[in-house]
Amino acid sequence: MPDLSRRASELGTENAFVVLGEVAELRAQGKEIISFCIGQPDFPTPEHICLAGIRAIADGHHGYTPSPGIQPLREAVAGYFTRTRRVEVTPDEVVCGCGGKPFISYTILSVTDYGQGHEVIYPNPGFPIYQSQIAANGAVPVPLHLREGNGFVFDLDDLRSKLNKNTRLLFLCSPQNPTGSVLSRSDLEELARILADYPDVWVYSDEVYSGLVYDGPFESIAAIDGMRDRTVIADTASKTYAMTGWRIGYAANKTLAPAFTRWVTNTDSCPPHPNQWAVVEALNGPQDASEAMRRVFQQRRERIVEGLNAIDGITCQTPGGAFYVWPNVTEVCKMTGIADSEELRKRLLHEAGVAILADIHFGTRVVGDGEHVRFSYASSFADIDSGLEKIADFIHKNKR
Repeated sequence: MPDLSRRASELGTENAFVVLGEVAELRAQGKEIISFCIGQPDFPTPEHICLAGIRAIADGHHGYTPSPGIQPLREAVAGYFTRTRRVEVTPDEVVCGCGGKPFISYTILSVTDYGQGHEVIYPNPGFPIYQSQIAANGAVPVPLHLREGNGFVFDLDDLRSKLNKNTRLLFLCSPQNPTGSVLSRSDLEELARILADYPDVWVYSDEVYSGLVYDGPFESIAAIDGMRDRTVIADTASKTYAMTGWRIGYAANKTLAPAFTRWVTNTDSCPPHPNQWAVVEALNGPQDASEAMRRVFQQRRERIVEGLNAIDGITCQTPGGAFYVWPNVTEVCKMTGIADSEELRKRLLHEAGVAILADIHFGTRVVGDGEHVRFSYASSFADIDSGLEKIADFIHKNKR
């Protein structure tokens, strides 16, 4: 049998889907599992959006489209970005794709050269696809650590120490997965001042949770002086409109749009045609359902943070956005004799029937910052209450 390439053999993954598979297998065996592992709204796609997709199918929108997307969708995205990012975005700089992940790869492929030592800085902990795609595409991954003592916002001095003549790209994610931290305007302004000395560095601003900010307005680095032209604004319909399975994402940058278009042509040809029309309705139509969903997530945030902090051995900061919490479980591991967060995750799944993710699923552990796990609170209030009760009971039974 011929061998796989090293690139394929070493390719990373998104462990949320791995754990989701474990949950499905256990449920198939008849076990009751409360899952906090997947970052997916538990709300249905709003009805008016679904009807737009159905109309598109009925109207015969079944074939290929231009690679960057149909013009009405590019116009809708441009209008949406202009309204919500407070920068002028035109349709010609918008490219649409099959979700947000492709644009991670397209950006790396467009601004770095394979094996040339070009460095890409990414947050750690962070969305695992950043690191896996940096390595797979032949660039050098450089982690930028997010520490609990700094509210899981990167340290600017640490960033300065990592920037050099080989740096080509910086990944930002705000609100952030997995910690829920949010970059303030002052954070972004200071970041822009630092990057002014490094004109060859692009910024990929991952803004897929921009519709889920709870304590103030969403701020994009694209709106900071000097950053507009060098920033890729990336977003999707998945989180804001509960459209994860529709697989439509979009990115905007005038210089990179032609390159992105060629990458789409080389990979997916174009995004799914009827789904594009559904997203036109999502962006241009009523926003009531999305706002109602955001309010519920905010209420769940309060419930899960309060509940976690009431459990012996767990401390949890209040995140500013997204639908994740990133509690510290160092004391739980000590109290129960459990080696680390990954062993805790496995035991909670198999002994307590609660599915979460461990910090190692989002990068390397930050030295000196202890053990952490991620909960997605895209779950009902009943599941939050029941899951936390099961965790507290597990700790009580296993305390040494």
